Amino acid sequence: MSDEYQIEVPPSFYALYTDARQRLTEPLRVVRARYEACEDLANHLVDHASTLLFQLGVTEDDVLERCLRGLATPESGVSPPEARWVVHRLAELLGWPFLPEPDGAA
Repeated sequence: MSDEYQIEVPPSFYALYTDARQRLTEPLRVVRARYEACEDLANHLVDHASTLLFQLGVTEDDVLERCLRGLATPESGVSPPEARWVVHRLAELLGWPFLPEPDGAA
């Protein structure tokens, strides 16, 4: 059976699910599904983050920090490492300075 998965999961996301011996800690299908969910979430947050920046008159770092705090709640549906990855990806999408690398990224 061939693997016909078309979406490339970046190494920074694989790192969230990789142990010290470079083995995945979850099945590949789970990692791919989580990546798709997190990538979609980051894309959906672009308009929200831009609106916050304009309406509140705060810095880009403040907006990213607010997004991270919101994603850090259990209700967000993402784990803490995924939340950091989503906010880092959000910064990339917006062309804003990055927060420190997401947990687990090299």
